Amino acid sequence: MGLLISADELADNPALLIFDCRAALLDKNAGQQAYDAAHIPGAIYANLDTDLSAPAGKGGRHPLPDREKLTAKLRAWGINRQSSIVCYDQNAGAFAGRLWWLLRWLGHDDVKVLDGGMDAWLAAGHRTSTKPAVVEPGDFDAGEPLTKTVQATSLPDPAIKLLDARETARYRGEVEPIDPVAGHIPGAVSVPFMDNLAAGQFRSPEQLRQRFESLGITEDDNLVCYCGSGVTATHNILALLMAGFEEPALYPGSWSEWIVDPDRPVASDS
Repeated sequence: MGLLISADELADNPALLIFDCRAALLDKNAGQQAYDAAHIPGAIYANLDTDLSAPAGKGGRHPLPDREKLTAKLRAWGINRQSSIVCYDQNAGAFAGRLWWLLRWLGHDDVKVLDGGMDAWLAAGHRTSTKPAVVEPGDFDAGEPLTKTVQATSLPDPAIKLLDARETARYRGEVEPIDPVAGHIPGAVSVPFMDNLAAGQFRSPEQLRQRFESLGITEDDNLVCYCGSGVTATHNILALLMAGFEEPALYPGSWSEWIVDPDRPVASDS
């Protein structure tokens, strides 16, 4: 199946189960407020901090949620094993990518990201709603993960090519607006997730392929994606799959977990 869906395709498929994943890393209320103000009709709101993550702590700012708890939540949201699901956020797709990845982590592959998110939906002239979704519980049951993960104990490793999804200034350690330590994991390559986009939507598979190859990424590399807290890294995973690469692993704790242990090495270009 495809990995993306357009606003018009979504509007023409009323049977799809839709999730609003809008969020802001520096404002935990922003996503809910945006959903309450206007959302795609029928969409269910999925909160990054309380639904799509375990509580922050030693595992980073957005640890993976408990599999059983997330599975129960998906059932309550009306998801079945046969459900076709669409995830969206405001525009870039990084928060939508988190739920896309989590569903695949639970063995569900019938899930797409709305290309361009809410901005694309509005630009296409489609209507919105302020009514909360009304759903009947589903029978979703988790299967074997379709994804791959690595833990901090496996890093850094010269046999692994680490891809850092944060903006370049954070990678270099020039600025750090969120975490208490600046820099990156030694050996990581800077691959800012926002460069997967052009005019607010994903670049073509061919353009993405050219982008990754220009950064020295090859088919033979053992790829692991990370970011600040394991969220925007999923955007690079999605883009790499679009470009025809084998699926990379995710380091879920990412930078915010890495720096909890002062014995772990830190690199900086500043």
